[in-house]
Amino acid sequence: MEKEEFNKNEDKFGNPFRETSFPKPLSIKEIVDQYREEKPVSLAGRVISKREHGKSGFAHLADSTGKIQIYARLNNLKQEFDLFKSLDIGDIIGVEGKLFTTRTEEITVIADKIKLLAKAQRPLPEKWHGLRDVEVRYRQRYLDLIANNEARDVFRKRTEIVASIRKFFENLSFVEVETPMLHHIPGGAAGRPFETFHNATSNKVYLRIAPELYLKRLLVGGFDKVFEINRSFRNEGLSRRHNPEFTMLEAYAAYFDYQFMMKACQDLFTELAEKFCGGLIFEYQGKKIDFTTPWQRISLAELFKKEFDIEPEDSHKEVVEKISKKINLKEGLSRSQILKLCEELIEKNYPQNRPAFITDFFTWTSPLAKKRKDNPNLVERFELFIAGIEVANAYSELNDPIEQKKRFIEQQKDKDLDNQLDQNFIKSLEYGMPPATGLGIGIDRLVMILLNQPSIRDVILFPLLKTKEGNDDCSVA
Repeated sequence: MEKEEFNKNEDKFGNPFRETSFPKPLSIKEIVDQYREEKPVSLAGRVISKREHGKSGFAHLADSTGKIQIYARLNNLKQEFDLFKSLDIGDIIGVEGKLFTTRTEEITVIADKIKLLAKAQRPLPEKWHGLRDVEVRYRQRYLDLIANNEARDVFRKRTEIVASIRKFFENLSFVEVETPMLHHIPGGAAGRPFETFHNATSNKVYLRIAPELYLKRLLVGGFDKVFEINRSFRNEGLSRRHNPEFTMLEAYAAYFDYQFMMKACQDLFTELAEKFCGGLIFEYQGKKIDFTTPWQRISLAELFKKEFDIEPEDSHKEVVEKISKKINLKEGLSRSQILKLCEELIEKNYPQNRPAFITDFFTWTSPLAKKRKDNPNLVERFELFIAGIEVANAYSELNDPIEQKKRFIEQQKDKDLDNQLDQNFIKSLEYGMPPATGLGIGIDRLVMILLNQPSIRDVILFPLLKTKEGNDDCSVA
């Protein structure tokens, strides 16, 4: 029904936008699961198909749990049969009636009452039942959710995965906390922050790039185990693995080292694989991934020795010179560029069909990690890679305030990063932080792997996209 025609029929059908509720005691799935012949039901949802046969017609109604067929007859509905005939695909209606089964054994509601609850004044995409246009799917996610059962299933499972992660850490006696998203000094990770301004205090503030430094303050304050499932922000590029706004888990445990978090990772990820992938061996984007434990360990220091003849005791200057010579680079490398090389080296040198803990990071790459007792040029740290993707990062936390301040000052030499010395964090360490370990997990990347999705945009409801000229981010020209 065209908008003008709809307006003309307001006296006949009523204005749906004035409706505030409709009795919907059961979801469509519950109605189907609890089927009983001639059982009276009241349900509501979106019209996703419709066909008429003279004085009768059929439609399918869908809600978030499933769909069901509606049978409309003039004899039952009287004047409301005209309303049924006027319905468009996409309209949202309420139906009251009784259940029966058709000759083709399809559970159906024979309608005694139909009420229009919301009028769709834009048509659904022509191929709404199989929307594949990536541009439309990301920019108008609501159409993707209407059109694709698979998309809805992904986001339902994402919620379940996050709930499972939360339960896992609660079972280990971790306490869930919340820390600030607005920081006076960006810290806790390497990344460019988003800047904003707080008018009331006349201060520049930053969206957090990580919650780490605040969570460690809680260890100083006497919490032994804390975790936060948080939103973090980094003013960086877009890719299938990167979104400027993303979800992380960070967890910290006093009196444990990074080996504790290594075991926690194995236990958590294998539990999730069993629950959401049907077992420890599953497929990700055409590759077979095997989560059978124990997982392999690969030394980053050994990779650098093999690739660039770099020793752990080499100074930063010597590291830059050796790498520059090997790749024929005339200008010097920044620390962040070397870290990028680390990622590329890791991805190139481990079998991608099994998870791998990358260990033996150089001290100068890890300003917040504790040095190894047997080699002060390396730190107690690991990164977890799955299918070529970094998913987790953990280390034994540096709790020496003097050493931490030295590391921060050294880190400030990297001009690629906005590094400011967080004196308040140093001050908190001066009151004494127990030995501890911390873990960060990229939730979006983990969900992407567990649910076999090619991009984190497929597991983020509203990913950031480039603005289309003359339109906002959520529009399609």
